[in-house]
Amino acid sequence: HSPMYFFLAILSCADILFTSTTVPKALVNIQSKSRSISYAGCLAQLYFFLTFGDMDIFLLATMAYDRSIAICHSLHYMMIMNRQRCILLVTVCWTLTSLVAMTHTFLIFRLSFCSKKVVPDFFCDLGPLMKVSCSDTQVNQLVLFFLGGAVILMPFMLILVSYIHIFLAILRVPSAKGRYKAFSTCGSHLVVVALFFGTVIRAYLCPSSSSCNSVQEDTAAAVMYTVVTPLLNPVIYSFRN
Repeated sequence: HSPMYFFLAILSCADILFTSTTVPKALVNIQSKSRSISYAGCLAQLYFFLTFGDMDIFLLATMAYDRSIAICHSLHYMMIMNRQRCILLVTVCWTLTSLVAMTHTFLIFRLSFCSKKVVPDFFCDLGPLMKVSCSDTQVNQLVLFFLGGAVILMPFMLILVSYIHIFLAILRVPSAKGRYKAFSTCGSHLVVVALFFGTVIRAYLCPSSSSCNSVQEDTAAAVMYTVVTPLLNPVIYSFRN
């Protein structure tokens, strides 16, 4: 269980930092009549939001890999998922998320914004910022589509492959009690993955129009993966424990 709880600790830290980039400012905006944000503050919020949000994605994929090793190669688990490998996986996750966030933030930095523009969201995100930009955002949109799509879909595919291996391994367990025990070790993770990726894919990969209903749906999806999912993560894993 040590690697699983190590990844859970990192996920908890990432969730705390993830919500801290958007929720405090949103609460201040609700409390006060002023809903402005400085240019530097908006870019800083964007960078940290992307860093910690992508960190959640990569960590969930890493945890799926950890669970597949635990179930499919249980006798070699501690040898494969040793302390050095766990630290290496987390370091790679942090490095990749930082590079992705810097790329998107730099591309937003090169855009120009007219004064008194209203960002159609409760925080500074890539899509809403590109909508209010006065510059040509074609490069930003292409990078968002390819790089953002890769950041979401590649970990999702890794999770899918991991769970296919887990499902096939569980089917080979002879007793029903053994199958239940094996599946229960990854049930919490599966629920979190469904909640997080479902709303993220809706927000970033599904086309959206500029109608009022569409903006409200995008905001609702953003609230789900920025507030609700990090709130439910400790509850789901605590019930499992």
